[in-house]
Amino acid sequence: MGRWEPDARGRLERAALDLFVERGFEQATVTEIAQRAGLTQRTFFRHFADKREVLFAGAGQLQEFLVGTVASAPESAAPIDAVAGAIEAAAALLQERRDYAQQRQAIIAVNPELQERELIKLASLASAIAGALRRRGVTDPAASLAAEAGIAVFRIAFERWACQAGQGDFPQLIRESLDELRAVTAGK
Repeated sequence: MGRWEPDARGRLERAALDLFVERGFEQATVTEIAQRAGLTQRTFFRHFADKREVLFAGAGQLQEFLVGTVASAPESAAPIDAVAGAIEAAAALLQERRDYAQQRQAIIAVNPELQERELIKLASLASAIAGALRRRGVTDPAASLAAEAGIAVFRIAFERWACQAGQGDFPQLIRESLDELRAVTAGK
């Protein structure tokens, strides 16, 4: 091992993503990821439970951000508007990481285990958002419906943004998807 360098977690994430793109998720090993990052397996496991978690490391931060944004929405905001504001704000933050999002999405798209993990992550986000709405006094089924609808909008807009060439601004795609949802539910 050479001289200590900062940002071990970031180096591991970059090394893992590079190896997943080059060799495929299944073929890349934790040992190879650690070696590429110039670190040990032990350091890898200090930061991640397994190689799958490298792709989902930001889920907790995203959940905290969404829940906090819903909680701080104006009291007068309708449940769906509080959720819409939160997912649009999250999209603005993610906008800067488009290259990473595209690579990550391509890796997940070809691996059923990772697709399942992504669905679990999205379900957890919806549950956390519904909880934030309930704490605002929104009762069920409205809290659950608004949260699930918001996550559906987020997922569809994210897939367009990350997977389709020429799709631009992520927050704009969120707004367009919300408009589509409103049109569908209005019967237009």
